[in-house]
Amino acid sequence: MDSPIAQGFGGLLAGLATGIGALGVYAVHRISRATHDVLLSGAAGIMLAATFFSLLAPGIEAALARDASRALASALICTGVLAGAGALAGIHRLVPHEHFMSGREGPDAFQVRRIWLFVFAITLHNLPEGMAVGVSFGGGEVTRGIPMALGIGLQNVPEGLAVAAGLTSIGYAPTRAFLLSLGTGLLESLGALFGAVAATLAGAMLPFMLAFAAGAMLFVIVSEIIPEATHEETKGATTFALLVGFLVMTVLDIALG
Repeated sequence: MDSPIAQGFGGLLAGLATGIGALGVYAVHRISRATHDVLLSGAAGIMLAATFFSLLAPGIEAALARDASRALASALICTGVLAGAGALAGIHRLVPHEHFMSGREGPDAFQVRRIWLFVFAITLHNLPEGMAVGVSFGGGEVTRGIPMALGIGLQNVPEGLAVAAGLTSIGYAPTRAFLLSLGTGLLESLGALFGAVAATLAGAMLPFMLAFAAGAMLFVIVSEIIPEATHEETKGATTFALLVGFLVMTVLDIALG
């Protein structure tokens, strides 16, 4: 697992899980708002736990292991988180995209076909997830990367179904919806490869890279996924779905980390 390409393979496997979830579109062409919200909230819970257990906690440990003071380690981690979130915020402002529930965001996109706006939105979710998987394998730390890859793969299953069903709800055939959902999931392998290469080359900056990936993930969770899944009529169910997702990832990390 010392090769960045081998490390990025974890992102490919996690992305394939999107296709597993998307297969459900052949049985369920449309899902209710409540189901959509619960699926995304569970995915958000898994991502939230993965952000801490597989990125922030190892980043803090890596900083302290390099003889950094606690104050310097804290500053490095906080800077990395803000940089990662800021980078994603900038990209979201520059790239037009559309969510199934919350509508369009980004610059004026009247000349862009609606399907591509959805694809852009899904890609903006998946690339940071892939990057997080790649960075978590940084330095050949398989025990740190495996829980992250499994967690992201697990949350990709309901997300894949939500995306594919969302596409069929606006008129796309199940096969095309499945392929589009799978394709956006496979883009995680590119993010994973980038994250693995960056973490490998960074060396002493590995704590910052872990924090950067965590910040990007946190931005996606707080700014994109939770608002997309938050509606007054489903608030109770989505709250517990997020908690269950968080606990599932916690168990995974304890068992495999």
